[in-house]
Amino acid sequence: MKNRIKELARQYAPEFVAIRRHIHSHPELSFQEYETSKYLQQKLDEFGVSYTAGIAGTGIIATIEGRNPSSKTIALRADIDALPITEANDVPYKSLNTGVMHACGHDVHTTCVLGATRILQELKDEFEGTIRILFQPGEEKHPGGASLMIQEGALENPRPDAILGMHVQPTMEAGKLGFRAGQYMASADEIYITIKGKGGHAALPHLTVDTILVASHLVVSLQQVISRNNNPFSPSVLSICAFNGGYTTNVIPSEVKLMGTFRAMDETWRFKAHDIIKKQATELAHAMGADIDIEILVGYPCLYNNEAVTGKARSLAEDFLGLPNVEDTEVRMGAEDFAFYSQIVPACFFRLGTGNVARGITSGVHTPTFDVDESAIEVGIGTMAWLATQF
Repeated sequence: MKNRIKELARQYAPEFVAIRRHIHSHPELSFQEYETSKYLQQKLDEFGVSYTAGIAGTGIIATIEGRNPSSKTIALRADIDALPITEANDVPYKSLNTGVMHACGHDVHTTCVLGATRILQELKDEFEGTIRILFQPGEEKHPGGASLMIQEGALENPRPDAILGMHVQPTMEAGKLGFRAGQYMASADEIYITIKGKGGHAALPHLTVDTILVASHLVVSLQQVISRNNNPFSPSVLSICAFNGGYTTNVIPSEVKLMGTFRAMDETWRFKAHDIIKKQATELAHAMGADIDIEILVGYPCLYNNEAVTGKARSLAEDFLGLPNVEDTEVRMGAEDFAFYSQIVPACFFRLGTGNVARGITSGVHTPTFDVDESAIEVGIGTMAWLATQF
């Protein structure tokens, strides 16, 4: 089976590099992936794979039944959306949609899982169980396509025994994979604060509520939420990233808006921190004579890689690619809506190396110069197919 999958991944690699380039040059924003979804459906039809479209809008759930299909169900997931970034690469497959770019590698994720789907369809008489493939919209936008796919039954009838997903990693050389068991990626919540007070002439501050001053104190004060309340052995981040208020030199504004993000690796601390942030911000504003509105938009949860599933996936990857090509990867404070799946089903979310220092392919994700060493596509296709058949 292993050699057969390697042979097919090698055989189909050029075709799927072309598929990746098509997807890359036709990116679509979160929950607007209409043409991408149509293209994937066309390919699934060509491969003879049964599917249901229109899940969470533009999502697709495909199904491949092997021998004894009720014995187990393994799910594979790929995200299909792009980012609002103008591509700066001068390549033949540059984005044709101005201001939209596959700058986070979702074109690669989709291509690799689609390629694995083709191989699995061909080999369905040679493995046990059912493979469920999720082509998911809207990873980059709240509330996350994963949460909507789950609401529409993506993890039911039956519930998968495990779910696998991957993400490109430009700092890892193509040909390698990275794994980490346990808490792997942070939760991510959005903070919106509006400070209100009587504005007025800057020369008469005693007749106003200085909302700029209140907001400034609040930005500094909120840094104590983590440093004085959180267990220092549990990573957490609170960053205020936008401070909007005032429009001239001699007017104290009546309103200032702050926006930021809160990240945590522990779900209990996460929601405790929400209460502390609200209490501390409200009391400080009131103490300085201001009114305050504060909203914390609950986003993606922590991503947890099940130890048993991740351990098995890593062992299988080492067998498939060789021990030197499988590495440990670090805990990340970035967020990923695959976390919703990991809160329900035993999961493994691993890294696909896509960098090539010698060729200058080093740009990070979410940048206008991001690209990948396309030799990683063969690795991703083969690995996904191999893991799916061996669980």
